[in-house]
Amino acid sequence: MNSLKPFRIDNDFKFFLLDQRLLPYKEVWVLIDNYQEMAAAIKDMIVRGAPAIGIAAAFGYAMGFRDSENSPDGNIYMKDVKKTLAATRPTAVNLFWALERMSTLYSTGTDFKTLWNEAFSIALEDEVACKTMGKFGADHITGTKLRVLTHCNAGALATGGWGTALGVIRELHAQGRLDVVYSDETRPRQQGSRLTAWELKRDGINVEMTTDTMAGHMMKSGLIDCAITGADRIASNGDTANKIGTYQVAVCAHYNKIPFYIAAPVSTIDFSIPDGSFIKIEERDESEVTHINGEIQTAEGVKARNFGFDVTENNLISAIFTEKGTLLPPFNTAILTLR
Repeated sequence: MNSLKPFRIDNDFKFFLLDQRLLPYKEVWVLIDNYQEMAAAIKDMIVRGAPAIGIAAAFGYAMGFRDSENSPDGNIYMKDVKKTLAATRPTAVNLFWALERMSTLYSTGTDFKTLWNEAFSIALEDEVACKTMGKFGADHITGTKLRVLTHCNAGALATGGWGTALGVIRELHAQGRLDVVYSDETRPRQQGSRLTAWELKRDGINVEMTTDTMAGHMMKSGLIDCAITGADRIASNGDTANKIGTYQVAVCAHYNKIPFYIAAPVSTIDFSIPDGSFIKIEERDESEVTHINGEIQTAEGVKARNFGFDVTENNLISAIFTEKGTLLPPFNTAILTLR
């Protein structure tokens, strides 16, 4: 089940991204030929999702090295490559983790093919990690005929394949323990309705779309057994940044005594920050809020705020599923063992 990936690689080092802005209406593959195009693709959200952004940046770095051969100073050129790619999205730590891994390899005096293969290894490792954390998560969650809420898209499209939160959901489905997945639409870019619902329907998994504002009512009405989301950055104490609206889901789950889970690879943990207050929250263009598919949804001249992420405090999280195992509170101690 699920051969979907957000990227495609040809044998002659050609790299394509599935344009996620156009899903589910069109499936269009975009050729990315240099690091500048990769940076634009990340910034414009042709590719999105923390692990997938890291993978794309790694390949962009390799492309930059290939093109640096035409530069009078390769080291200066590669510093600009890294800086340009790092400036695309501030919240997802996988971006910086992948670039650091690639630049460390570059500093050893390597060649293009080795860097390209390293980026490919990052992608393969992520897919394996997703399947492993999916099993850890499914083994931790109890019950049958489960009704699971998820927010945004933490599936194959957001990773090297399979998915983080959707990896757990796919494993529950494979075990015959899943009744339905409720997919929040996830305003303002509708990653839940456009991407998650499309992914799950494509795999024959029972999915129903909900608006973001329904979560509290559905939990209070006894319609949800647990909530699972991915993560863009996890602090050393377990505070977690994820798509805007995740915090509200976690608060409602906590109030209604419903487990709220995070699924993310260890590369999403930022060991350098003690808590979520150090996470930079991206604020995007207000047109994403005021317009849908190019059509204005409010009066002309009305201003809007558009925070891309929020931070869920560790006391609202029941468990964090990683490829290294399930982390339980107190998370600062559990996370320390992974460092």
